[in-house]
Amino acid sequence: MKAAVVTDFGKPLEIQDLPTPEPGPGQVLVKMEASGLCHTDIHAAHGDWPVKPQPPFVPGHEGVGPVQAVGAGVSADLIGKRVAVPWLGSSCGTCRYCVSGWETLCESQVNSGYSVDGCYAEYAVASAGAIVRVPDGVSSFDAAPLTCAGVTTYKAIKVARVTPAERVAVFGVGGLGHLAVQYARLVGGFVTAVDLEPDKLGLAHQLGADVIVNARTHDPVEEIKKAGGADVAVVLAAAPKAFEQAYRSLNRGGRLVMVALPADNASINVPIFETVLGGISVIGSIVGTRQDLSEVFALHAAGRTKVIAEPRRLDQVNDSFDEVLGGRAEARLVFEF
Repeated sequence: MKAAVVTDFGKPLEIQDLPTPEPGPGQVLVKMEASGLCHTDIHAAHGDWPVKPQPPFVPGHEGVGPVQAVGAGVSADLIGKRVAVPWLGSSCGTCRYCVSGWETLCESQVNSGYSVDGCYAEYAVASAGAIVRVPDGVSSFDAAPLTCAGVTTYKAIKVARVTPAERVAVFGVGGLGHLAVQYARLVGGFVTAVDLEPDKLGLAHQLGADVIVNARTHDPVEEIKKAGGADVAVVLAAAPKAFEQAYRSLNRGGRLVMVALPADNASINVPIFETVLGGISVIGSIVGTRQDLSEVFALHAAGRTKVIAEPRRLDQVNDSFDEVLGGRAEARLVFEF
C-alpha cells in the first residue's frame, strides 16, 4: 500500500510503499476512502508537543472507509461496513474516566496517527472498540473532517454549556472553526467569528455568524466588547495571543474553552483577582467520545451542518501542510483515495 510517512521531525513526508497491515486480535482493517488533514498531524510531523511520537510513523486520525478484514474476536458482520477511525485509537475501558463516558481522558489511551500508525495510507488497522459507524446519509468526504474537526468543536460547545441567546466568540475560523460556528448556532448562541483572513471571515458570515472581526485590522477584545462581550470564548487558533484576547473578551461568568494546542507548551497569564471576582471559568476541551461522534454524524445526516473542504491526493501531502500553515486553506483539506 502507499502511505505518507514521517521519517524525522521537520522533514517532508515520504510517500512509501509499505506492506498492507493485518488486523490483530480485537482489530479491523479499514480501506481508506478519505482522510482529513488536521493541524495536529502537522504538530506530530514536526514534534511540536512535549509528548512526541516516534518516527517513522504514519499520521492521520480522520480516516473513513469500509472494513476489509477483522482480527480474532471481532464479528465478521463488520466487514463492508463504513467506519471512522478517530484520534482516540483505544482506551483501557476500565478506569474511572472510561466507565463514566470520558474515555478521552484515559491515561492509557492510544492515539491514531501519533502513538500508532494512522490514516495517511491506503489501509489502516484500528481497534474495533474505537471505530464509529458512519451513517448512509454522510459521505466519506464529509465524514473525514467530522471525525476530528467536527467532534472536537461539538464537544467544546457541549462542555461550555452554551444556552440560547448567549454570546459565543470563536477564535479561528478554519477546519475546526467553521464547524464551531454552526454548533454554537445550533444551541441558540449568538456567534462572533474572529480570524486574520477576510476569506475565512466571509465563510463564517455565510455559515451564520452574527458578527465577524478581523483580528489583523481590529482589536478583537474591543470589537467583542462593543458587541456585548462574550459569555463563551472558544479558542481554535494555535497562537497564545488568541487565548489572551479570548480571556479578556469575556463577560462576568464567562467561560474560556481552550481547544487549540500551540507549540512549545505555551501558556497565558490568568489574573487571579479578575478571574475570581468575575466568576470566570477556564476549561480544557479535548476531542470527543464515540457517543459525541455518533451525534455529530446524526446531525450532519439530518442536514444540520455543512462541511467545507477541498480534495487533495496523498502525494500532495507536503504542499497541503504548507497550505494549512500559510493560512491558504479555506477550511479542511481531505485526502481522497
